[in-house]
Amino acid sequence: MVTTLEKPATKVVSHGEWLAARKQLLAKEKEFTRLRDELSQQRREMPREKVEKRYVFEGVNGKATLADLFDGRSQLLVYHFMFGPGWEQGCPSCSFLGDSFDGITIHMAQRDTSFVAISRATLPEIEAFKKRMGWKFKWVSSNGNDFNYDYKVSFSKEDIASGKPVYNYGTIPFPSEEGPGASAFIKKDGEIFHTYSTYSRGLDILLPMYNWIDMTAKGRDEAGMKPHAMAWVRHHDRYSDGKMVEIGKVAGR
Repeated sequence: MVTTLEKPATKVVSHGEWLAARKQLLAKEKEFTRLRDELSQQRREMPREKVEKRYVFEGVNGKATLADLFDGRSQLLVYHFMFGPGWEQGCPSCSFLGDSFDGITIHMAQRDTSFVAISRATLPEIEAFKKRMGWKFKWVSSNGNDFNYDYKVSFSKEDIASGKPVYNYGTIPFPSEEGPGASAFIKKDGEIFHTYSTYSRGLDILLPMYNWIDMTAKGRDEAGMKPHAMAWVRHHDRYSDGKMVEIGKVAGR
């Protein structure tokens, strides 16, 4: 989901030299944009798989099936939010992304798409954390069903102990029983189909702050962060007076 970047060059040049360098980079940016458009088209052309199970979730208005989460629209986007039962709070990195959710849902609805976050934490745990963070987006609990396990964002203790849970379409060591991800579904003629899921750095494009900070000279400035590049991230109510978090100090769950 994250990476470290090399330190940028510090060469100082004339405006003409700067402009030439900028135009050279622009050509690469345009090529990247075209490639991204092609990739998005290929994503839309992916085959679909029918959702055979009947998942039932717990929400503020009671029990809801996966079909109910579409809210009358034909498409559904799910964010698999790392928040397990018994956790004091949701994952700081998922919360980093969650800070953007309230602003996007109303716009998604204009494109026939609903949005929901889903976690294995119980509904009271979700609602308490959601209230603390001041969020309004729809968030339901999958506690008691197989949804998280079927979409490879929750892992059994045995999977973790083996060092080979299936995550991001491969078997890799994973330090937690919960992982982040996003999935897309479409409903047609009363049936639901799974069209896409992405994990790990496939979620990187969804992080608005990173896309902004990548434009700066210092970039993400995460080299040396321990134990991982996003160790500096805190819940938005846990930063200290706007001061920069020191490298090596980890945001705990």
